[in-house]
Amino acid sequence: MNIDFSSSPGFSAYVVLLLISGIAMLVIAALNSSGQTTGWRIFNAVVGVGFFGYGIYLGFVFTGGSYLILFKVFILPVALIVNFFRSRKSRQTDAAAPQMYVPTQGVPQQYDAAAPYAYTPQAPVTPQQTTPYQPTQPAQPPVPQAPQG
Repeated sequence: MNIDFSSSPGFSAYVVLLLISGIAMLVIAALNSSGQTTGWRIFNAVVGVGFFGYGIYLGFVFTGGSYLILFKVFILPVALIVNFFRSRKSRQTDAAAPQMYVPTQGVPQQYDAAAPYAYTPQAPVTPQQTTPYQPTQPAQPPVPQAPQG
């Protein structure tokens, strides 16, 4: 095993960061709670396998010589993790969006300015008996008058 913080702390920290990033990316790819598309989940899985595999190689198989340390590659897992939580939050926000109000039938509701959200049921109002409007004569348009002069 090549992980020895006493003799080479930089190398050992790099290997541990690779392993942690790889595992985090694989967990994010496995979770379906974020609402990410299948393409993003596959991309997370591929990156996670790459990071974890390179960490395993450096930590357990590597026998010496030269190796490549790129700390810039840790920007990608951070960006993908931020994307995971951003999509999860937007999905929760969409689920918590208010539903359309559908008024109840038959029970009129009155608005109370002192307590606008309080609902006090009222007795149903019965319509009064009225006679429909029946004009006696259809309305005639006015007849234009000739100009005088």
